[in-house]
Amino acid sequence: MAQINPTIEELIRMRVVLTVAGMDAVSVRRDLVYKDADGEPVHMDLYSPAGSPRSQPAVVLIHGGPIPRIGAKNMGLFVSYGELLAASGCVAITFNHRYLAPAQLAIAGDDVTALVSHIRANASSLGVDRERIALWAFSGGGPFLARPLRERPAWLRAVVAYYAVLDLEQPAPGNESHVSAELRQAFSVRRSVGDAPSGPPMLVARAGLDDAWLNATIDRFVHAALERGVALDLLNHPQGRHSFDILDDDDRSKQIIQDTLAFLRNHLRP
Repeated sequence: MAQINPTIEELIRMRVVLTVAGMDAVSVRRDLVYKDADGEPVHMDLYSPAGSPRSQPAVVLIHGGPIPRIGAKNMGLFVSYGELLAASGCVAITFNHRYLAPAQLAIAGDDVTALVSHIRANASSLGVDRERIALWAFSGGGPFLARPLRERPAWLRAVVAYYAVLDLEQPAPGNESHVSAELRQAFSVRRSVGDAPSGPPMLVARAGLDDAWLNATIDRFVHAALERGVALDLLNHPQGRHSFDILDDDDRSKQIIQDTLAFLRNHLRP
């Protein structure tokens, strides 16, 4: 069957291809402010297991970019992942960050750092275990994993990257993005594992039909991670497209998502 590419409007509404029991019963707190950016609030949503009696491990979902100001946390992808993770026993946090243009890479990176700091500082009221947090980045959100992987804080128990940019040091072909070499190094996930083998376990999912430049960033990262002895799970969808988890409703997509949930459960245990 020929693959049909959705419009932007359709893509924004699409949900993850895997469902589990209880997704319609999770508790959701929307539009919580995690940061004030020059007088403008920046928001997050929090998805919790239904009737959870105690603090649960948290998974922070980092959207990609650069994208227009569309409120990424409200996209069907992140709404459905929030429900899926909460139904699977974790607190899921979706949020907006300000990666609106290549020149705002550092601004958005500061947003991600502020989001995690806010969650940990308010863990009790949010129902989050501040010492058991995973980061899950998608697409252009991959570079925001570089700083936590470089710093390796004790609270970071696992890292997931789905079809994510993992090496910025070789620019994408096309127009000049005006991102300095220093900034590319700072946000290169490949470089972040170059100086020490210790760190959280990682799971990387790759789409075989993705953009060649993007997949090359993943391949370079994987090579570096294996050289340094990183605990790495690599899941490849040979016929998968970028965003296979919403675009390709097939057995391989569902298996990758199921394996990711098992990976998170394993590494977020007390």
